[in-house]
Amino acid sequence: MQREFTDQMQRRVCVDWPPRRIVSLVPSQTELLFDLGLGQAMVGVTDFCTEPPQLPAHCVRIGGTKRFLFDRIAALSPGLIIGNREENYREGIERLAADFPVWMSDIHTLPEALGMIRAVGEISGRAAPAGELADRIDAAFAALPADEPLAAAYLIWRKPWMAAGSHTFIDDMLARAGLRNVFAGRDRYPGVTLEELRAQAPAVVLLSSEPFPFTGEHVAELARALPRTRVLLVDAMPFSWYGSRLLRAPAYLGALRERLR
Repeated sequence: MQREFTDQMQRRVCVDWPPRRIVSLVPSQTELLFDLGLGQAMVGVTDFCTEPPQLPAHCVRIGGTKRFLFDRIAALSPGLIIGNREENYREGIERLAADFPVWMSDIHTLPEALGMIRAVGEISGRAAPAGELADRIDAAFAALPADEPLAAAYLIWRKPWMAAGSHTFIDDMLARAGLRNVFAGRDRYPGVTLEELRAQAPAVVLLSSEPFPFTGEHVAELARALPRTRVLLVDAMPFSWYGSRLLRAPAYLGALRERLR
């Protein structure tokens, strides 16, 4: 049976429903699909999809999130490909969409992430467990206490330093952790200097575990440059993975806020 769906970029996607052969182009959405019980339908994931750690034998790697191996994807004959506007690249998505159904997410806030979870459940034939998961995540975030915001910067890269700005999922997660993003006035992922960091005077600088692999050496470097600022390494997943991993995020964010008190 063929059904039509609208993705989060307002594109119409027709699929033979429910899809039997699914390719995921985004690590956090890959984890979601497996957690929804779709392991047997998953035939392709990216090189950066680390969850679950062990893939079924029939599930193959199809390249990076921004460098698809098109021949390998075509050989899988996918009935549905699931991607994301930010994490994938336009030319690659357009090339895939010419031959296969491609459903795209576009996520900057928790409500959009919950909408994605429910929509992926609908298009994959797993609406009930997806809806239950979204409800549980929503309730867990609603239980986080409201605190006076603490000024913070969240860095994702070195040479140059790059921060999470506005219109990002990370910015929304910072707010839910009781943190005020000092670079919220700048769009997306701006490059910043140490002088700009000093001028913003954040109470805390968070160094993400990905995409740049920050270490204690970088913590020490920034601590020397910003002696009045607390510098911490943090797990990127609670801030930037917007699938089923969100179920664990409120506990992590709440514990971080308690630590910073």
